[in-house]
Amino acid sequence: MILYVLLAFAYAFLYIPIVVMMVFSFNASKLVTVWGGFSTKWYAELLTNEKVLDAAWLSLKVAVVSATIATVLGTLAAVVLVRFRRFHGRTLFAGMVTAPLVMPEVIVGLALLLLFVAMEQAIGWPAGRSMTTIVVAHGTFSLSFVTVVVRSRLDRMDASLEEAAMDLGARPLRVFLSITLPLIAPALLAGWLLAFTLSIDDVVISSFVSGPGASPLPIVIFSKVRLGISPDINALATIVVALVGVAMAIAGRVALGRR
Repeated sequence: MILYVLLAFAYAFLYIPIVVMMVFSFNASKLVTVWGGFSTKWYAELLTNEKVLDAAWLSLKVAVVSATIATVLGTLAAVVLVRFRRFHGRTLFAGMVTAPLVMPEVIVGLALLLLFVAMEQAIGWPAGRSMTTIVVAHGTFSLSFVTVVVRSRLDRMDASLEEAAMDLGARPLRVFLSITLPLIAPALLAGWLLAFTLSIDDVVISSFVSGPGASPLPIVIFSKVRLGISPDINALATIVVALVGVAMAIAGRVALGRR
């Protein structure tokens, strides 16, 4: 009984503030802690805020591109680690791939910033902090997470299926495209979604590699909150929570249908 009480308290501690925030997003008052009546004006104001909309569109583009890059490179890294178990430098390669998982984001962001500055001085690219630097940075640290997800799926996959296909005359590339990829497709989707979420949510690394002309949504929200919480931020957060809830419901429905 005590365990159930503690579990209920933990969930209440986590979700009640979110519910309160969603309720106050419909507050007519400018004071986020004083209820002034029901109103949807903050949603209308949010939809006319070009700065927030541009930041949201930039974050969406960065997340899609960086997640795709991380998925491709992470899958290749996982295949190398699982299918080619013996090669010179394997331990070093595995350590470099998984290092961002335990390395503080402040260190990663600072290192990437110094790298971009040195490259700009040496070859003129990238020219300042822009969407390109954010994509490269997010793809770099998301790669490790994708590698771990795909690698765990490859470890559990029956390698005899690939061997049988090669015995029947299929080339390695054909085996990878026709046998391996379909079998690890759920892991690829999970890795892509994880990389997408990490990119959308990142603040620390983005603060190092973004510039005045390219500020993703988390940076814009953080800068607005530092000056005081405004009702339009509650409205924005409510929209994000609603989108996440819809996505989770769809994923649960699909998983239930497959079962």
